[in-house]
Amino acid sequence: MTDHPLILTARMHAHPESSHTIATYEATGGYTALRTALDMGRDAIVEEVKAANLRGRGGAGFPAGVKWGFLAPARPAYLVVNGDESEPGTFKDRQLMERDPHQLVEGTIISSLANEVNHAFIYIRGEYPKSARRVQAAVDEAYAAGYLGANILDSGYDLELTVHLGGGAYICGEETALLNSLEGRRGEPRLKPPFFPAVRGLYMAPTIVNNIETLSNIPWIINNGGNAYSAIGPEDSPGRRMCSISGHVNRPGNYEIVEGITWRELIYDVAGGIRNGNELKAWVPGGASAPWFVPAEHLDTEVTKAAIDSNGSMTGSGAVIVMDHTTDMVAAAERLVRFFAHESCGLCTPCREGTTWLDMILRRMLAGHGRASDPDVLYDVSDNISPGVTWPPKMTTICPLGPSAVSPVASLLKHFPEEVAAAVERGTQVPVSIGIRS
Repeated sequence: MTDHPLILTARMHAHPESSHTIATYEATGGYTALRTALDMGRDAIVEEVKAANLRGRGGAGFPAGVKWGFLAPARPAYLVVNGDESEPGTFKDRQLMERDPHQLVEGTIISSLANEVNHAFIYIRGEYPKSARRVQAAVDEAYAAGYLGANILDSGYDLELTVHLGGGAYICGEETALLNSLEGRRGEPRLKPPFFPAVRGLYMAPTIVNNIETLSNIPWIINNGGNAYSAIGPEDSPGRRMCSISGHVNRPGNYEIVEGITWRELIYDVAGGIRNGNELKAWVPGGASAPWFVPAEHLDTEVTKAAIDSNGSMTGSGAVIVMDHTTDMVAAAERLVRFFAHESCGLCTPCREGTTWLDMILRRMLAGHGRASDPDVLYDVSDNISPGVTWPPKMTTICPLGPSAVSPVASLLKHFPEEVAAAVERGTQVPVSIGIRS
């Protein structure tokens, strides 16, 4: 990790009190990448981002430069920055917005230039008012300095940048639901096809949707070159990325890591090991929607997209939730399922009904009313939401929220069947008072 300079958090470490200001940003090389990009032109910017193999940091991990190449030629086109960070255990984008917002603003301007966009939007989750204030202040400073608006730095390029605070809904982290919300509609996902954002996105115009962290990398790439970025870390997972580590570790927090270290190194060396000298029991490797990892199988697996994918999970949003041996895994699964059930938009029946049933069954088991049929019913409901209960998930829903609720249930049944059996063993025939008949 120390072999490569910090990219995303360098300013925060060097200037912790003023890293969010335009004065500090410019004094540390800020907006030089914008000047370079204006001279380079659209095609050269795209080629540098492709050479960097910068993968999206919002969950899917798709190469950003390739994604830009899908943008339909019709104009106007839009760039929407996804700051609806709502996945349990994920808090990296909040830090980037609050402590180095100009890095994001500059990345957004360069990305808009690369995609021939003249109006961009930064969509921030409703529960992040401080983040929204910091980003809006940075946007105002950028306008005043001539980095935004008409004829940016006398280049002839015009860009308007709007900061939008959402109403507060996890579903709006899904890009098409975000676009609906931005248009003033209910936050529900759109069918793909035909509504692929790069073809029919915001206002039915071609639209690129990128994550906060993804675009925060762009200034460094333009200043140093795509090849320099791709040379950091493993070939398939290059560069640096933010990793949010929470749960039962001694040093929870955000860490800017180079992928390729092992989970053992990440949990024990980076995050300081397990609290109170306890034993590691399991961890969620990529946000609450990712299938769990366990020490016996995965502790010495590399933290790379390829390695995580091949072991049946995902890097996702870079959120690692660590659980020690004192954790009740049935309770852990229920807590995650409860979140997804609550955040379902209700558009798709398997998600609306299935996530609620999964939660009610797990709650009933925790209340001491487990039944011998519960493991089979949990699997059956999961199978109806995500046929085969496999990963990557097969879907009966428009967006991945429904299958996200299946992940903790499938992980529980696979890795901790003895705890499920114990919950069933504690069950009685006493009538239940949480909405399910005995």
